[in-house]
Amino acid sequence: MPVRGLIGVVHLLPLPGDPGAARAGVTRFEQIYARAEADADALVSGGVDGLIVENFGSAPFVKGCAGDRLPPHQAAALALVCRACKRLDVPVGVNCLRNDAHTALGIAAACELDFIRVNVHTGAYVSDQGLIEGEAATTLRYREALAASGVEIWADVLVKHASPLAPLEPEDATHDCLDRGLADAVIVTGSATGAPVDAELLGRVRAAAGERPVIVGSGLTPTNAPELLALADAAIVGTYFKREGAVREAVDPARVRELVARAREVPSWR
Repeated sequence: MPVRGLIGVVHLLPLPGDPGAARAGVTRFEQIYARAEADADALVSGGVDGLIVENFGSAPFVKGCAGDRLPPHQAAALALVCRACKRLDVPVGVNCLRNDAHTALGIAAACELDFIRVNVHTGAYVSDQGLIEGEAATTLRYREALAASGVEIWADVLVKHASPLAPLEPEDATHDCLDRGLADAVIVTGSATGAPVDAELLGRVRAAAGERPVIVGSGLTPTNAPELLALADAAIVGTYFKREGAVREAVDPARVRELVARAREVPSWR
């Protein structure tokens, strides 16, 4: 898929069996599906160019690496929601938090999705899940085994909620993802969910990536959109699109329309 535009995030509620399910009042899987489909409808009707589905409510997350993959019910729920999102006729991707590119590729191949997001594609990072190591070698080979070369891999550079195990310059991290990890695009985030991207960091990644796609991964708002989008090909937006900008709330169609309109004012995005 051409990487261009705003990608709205469909955050799944906590699933049955997740620690947050009782607090969220979730007792049945159908509640998750109904909320996810309503959010997806609101995002697309508001004008987003694509969707990405995440198991956001399933915190604390498993690492997602070999030996600690997503539980089967989480993978199944993500697949069902992704398949439902395909009916909206926009590109759809999936992110299996914390870092399960293997399961994400399986879902993407089975549901004919367009892309996956992987937080740690190359290198090693210290996170709240412990030490996470990139699995680019197995991820790329699994994609080949599934005959799913059309599924793009969007990889984070210096991802939020984590720190590289050894000091790493943004340029080196970018080249590692794109040139050694063979990712199709790189994502730049702030330090945490909803935190804005540093424009200087984004500019350095943009320069290192050259003509290859660069995506804003957090904290986009109507205020910072002109500056950040001038340096990016796309943006993944979750928090701003929610009621009052609260990440666990439902999508607010008015906020979607507002940011979409602002993005279209950026000269390079017209």
